[in-house]
Amino acid sequence: MLSAFRNAFKIPDLRKKILFSLLVIAIYRLGAHIPVPGVDFNAVQNAQKSAGSNGVFGLINLFSGGALTQFAIFALGIMPYITSSIIMQLLTVVIPRLEAYAKEGEEGQKKITQYTRYMTVVLALLQSLGIVVTANSGRLLPGVQNIFPNLTAGRTFVIVLTLTAGTSTIMWLGELITQRGIGNGMSILIFSSIISRLPFESAAVYKTAHPPKAAVLLLLGIGIVVAVVLVEQAQRRIPVQYAKRVVGRKLYGGSSTYIPLKVNQAGVIPIIFASSLLYLPVLASTIMQNKPFQDWVNNHLARGSHPLYIMTYFLLIVFFTYFYTSITFNPLDVADNMKKYGGFIPGIRPGRPTAEYLDHILTRITLPGSIFLASIAVLPFIVQGAWHIDAFPFGGTAVLIIVGVGLETMKQLESQLLMRHYEGFLK
Repeated sequence: MLSAFRNAFKIPDLRKKILFSLLVIAIYRLGAHIPVPGVDFNAVQNAQKSAGSNGVFGLINLFSGGALTQFAIFALGIMPYITSSIIMQLLTVVIPRLEAYAKEGEEGQKKITQYTRYMTVVLALLQSLGIVVTANSGRLLPGVQNIFPNLTAGRTFVIVLTLTAGTSTIMWLGELITQRGIGNGMSILIFSSIISRLPFESAAVYKTAHPPKAAVLLLLGIGIVVAVVLVEQAQRRIPVQYAKRVVGRKLYGGSSTYIPLKVNQAGVIPIIFASSLLYLPVLASTIMQNKPFQDWVNNHLARGSHPLYIMTYFLLIVFFTYFYTSITFNPLDVADNMKKYGGFIPGIRPGRPTAEYLDHILTRITLPGSIFLASIAVLPFIVQGAWHIDAFPFGGTAVLIIVGVGLETMKQLESQLLMRHYEGFLK
């Protein structure tokens, strides 16, 4: 492993990419500590003490590396971009014009990316306005009010504009890493945000839990990481055989390959969908101003400690795992492409029988994947409620992103080293 790192820095091109990525991450982390104009620092200190990991605001705080509870210029993190990317993926299936762009290759993808950027700015404006209003009224963090004292329309406009500009800057930094650095830029920034929160949450667990309990939590965290790695790497390989065919004077085909169907095909996106959907009743309660409805939402759906919230969250993740998998993987298209190039699954007729076979296999392997994903997501709520601790750093979205991004980045470095005849990290 150490020799692989040494070899990576021996290659000038690869060394420049790694150092450039580290520089962008440093700039990103600096922006997560620069406060927005007009914020009350004493209220920010109280906000950090009251910060939890429940609901969509907890997810934003996780993806921003704690910048939300510090009310920094990067407080929104990359969450608006993730949401707009998910919306664009869904619209690509529904709107024929976007579907045509997706099939045009690089040029079409550039147009979709441009639309995603515009939608990100719109979502950032709406989300920043909502956060300013809810934070100042005390509904964002319990017991913490007047984060922005003497708030006027002009000051609100400046704060919203600053937060939106921060999100746009993060989007630009992520694209810079993708173009000139190592790995996927947005994933790397989220990875660095979550890693930066681990020491804080680990210290919080150590303070609130006794040493034996902290040791059990550490062992549980290691077991979760191992389980996530196994599930993320698990796949069902469907064998595919290509028949021999003659084109001109050349013979093509006759080779065998496989279609890898991952157990967790949807990744972390179902968790984001479920968190966003569970936030809608909270948002509706703030708009409707109905006292009985507000009390019911605050008691059952505002925090992750209630059994109804945990059960609803679990079922929504299972549903969205199937939903997103059906969008991203179309068995009929795969079967048609196989038939077009002379491929077939041994024992299965080409065409619709192949599509039905792939759909059957995908439905069966998605069930354990969705249950595992939902279990990992609700585990922090169960542990925090059962043992009365403030944070659990080894559960849910954090571990899934850390493991997924870490493996993908290591594979990219591995391929770069193998191209230059060096031994990689994973050997």
